[in-house]
Amino acid sequence: MKYFIATDHAGFAIKEKVKQMLHDLGHEVEDLGPDSAERVDYPDFAHKLARAVLAEEGSFGVLICGTGIGMSLAANKHEGIRAALCHDAYTAQMARAHNDANVLCFGERVVGLGVAESILKAWNETSFEGGRHANRVAKIEI
Repeated sequence: MKYFIATDHAGFAIKEKVKQMLHDLGHEVEDLGPDSAERVDYPDFAHKLARAVLAEEGSFGVLICGTGIGMSLAANKHEGIRAALCHDAYTAQMARAHNDANVLCFGERVVGLGVAESILKAWNETSFEGGRHANRVAKIEI
């Protein structure tokens, strides 16, 4: 499976470790930036990642900023993106199972590396359940 990853300056410090975690889970990862911890605007990277996920069917995205809130808000402006802000393995599991989320967001200042790893594992081990959830997901797009 292919993942796109992007951060802002507040998520940059753990990006390489998260990329390695995804590689260790057997996934291809494309880094969309930034290339340093210099201050950047998170919407620029959220939009870049959302466009990449939409352009490559079956791909997923990971967005990391300080809290994950700004990235999720910006990414969700794109029709077809269901960006979920997850703080733990359970929210990641439910985002995939019930919401068919295709972009995972979290905050470097909110979760540590151990929690980030458990979030990634739960996300990767969970598939969309469909059924009654499919009708609800369909209602998200206006």
